[in-house]
Order: sequence, then C-alpha cells, then structure tokens
Amino acid sequence: MWESVIVWAYAVLIWFALPVSLIWGWARWSIHKKSATLFSVFSFAGFASATASALLAIASVAYVNLVGGFAFYDPRLMRIFFWGGVLSIAGLVFGVTGVWRANPLRWHAPLCALGTLVFWIMAAEGE
Repeated sequence: MWESVIVWAYAVLIWFALPVSLIWGWARWSIHKKSATLFSVFSFAGFASATASALLAIASVAYVNLVGGFAFYDPRLMRIFFWGGVLSIAGLVFGVTGVWRANPLRWHAPLCALGTLVFWIMAAEGE
C-alpha cells in the first residue's frame, strides 16, 4: 500500500511539479529582474544549475528512447548520473545560500535542485 503511494507521489513530483516549478521560476525571473544582490545571484546560479540538471535528465531520457538504452553500468550512463548529481548539489548549495534574502527565485532554486537530486538518486538506484 505505502509503496504505491510513494511511487505515485514521486511520479507526480518529478514529472509534473518539477517542470511546472522550473517554468514558473523562469517566468518569475524574467518578470521581476531587479538590481542584482549577492543573494539573488546565488539563487539564480542555483536555479540555473537545477535547470541544467533537468535538461540533462530530459536529454538522457530522450536518448534512451531514441537509441534504445544503455548497457548495464555503461560508463556514459555513470557520467550522466555523476554530472546530474553534481549539478543538482551545486544548485542546492547555491539555492540554500540565496534563501536568506527575498528575491524572485528564493524558493524555486533549492526546491528545484532538490527535485532533480531526488530524480538522479532514484535513477541511479534503478540501475
């Protein structure tokens, strides 16, 4: 019972909430561009890293669907997992640093980075 609830929650968060949050964050950033403070720069760097991680995930899924997949423990797949995790962790560090002052990406950056980090952990677990 609980396993199916966790799987559904994961699917909704990763495949619906994360893309919506990324799009919403970029929309907020484009509308509310103000003078850059140190904390807003950190939030932007975290959000950009989270976005790069999400784009890497999308490109990886597209590659798997077009080419037919990776071999078991393929070195290319391990590098994708590594860089996806690095981008997510960098986004999380920058995003948490930017939370201390109000800015348009204040909460989008750490939450999106956390979402992509969960995606990469679960993808690596599935390997």
